[in-house]
Amino acid sequence: MSSVSSAALATGSTRDQILGAARELITTRSYLGFSFQDVADAVGIRKASLYHHFPSKEALGVAVLRDAIQGFRRWDEAKSRTPRESLDAYFRMYRNGLKAGSAVCPAGALAPGWGCTNEELRLTVQELREKQVLWLSGVLGALAPERLQGGGPAALAAYVFAVCQGALIAARMTGRVEDFDDAVAQLRSSLPV
Repeated sequence: MSSVSSAALATGSTRDQILGAARELITTRSYLGFSFQDVADAVGIRKASLYHHFPSKEALGVAVLRDAIQGFRRWDEAKSRTPRESLDAYFRMYRNGLKAGSAVCPAGALAPGWGCTNEELRLTVQELREKQVLWLSGVLGALAPERLQGGGPAALAAYVFAVCQGALIAARMTGRVEDFDDAVAQLRSSLPV
């Protein structure tokens, strides 16, 4: 029996269903914790059929991460927000969109196997991190540029990103979204904005 929810298999093309199932498996089991067979079982197709859409597990992982990058871009473009509203929305996106307490970020899910992850996957993870840190730099710089010390908005953005990733992992370990909320509350109180 598959642990992939029916939400991951929402209507769409077979390719979209494969991406949805793979994303859920990556975020709940880690990249190293699932196989092509797990994806095939979740979608209800033969394992050999996956190769029609993705030549390898690595190519599927890259596609999931590229989809996450596009999702972040769409999320950012969806609304016009003030910098404060943007930062609040970012924390909510991590909490709710990335399912704090029951899952982790697809990029963060690759960290445990970093040393045995192929270069294209590592570069795509780094691209997702870079996009978010750059975005956070703009938001934090707009909130209070005169109060940012020690490296400016880029250093603070890297810190915010790291705390959010760590908070997701800690909440996943305990299964408690409240652990994510507590970490973000401490993060908010430490920000000079």
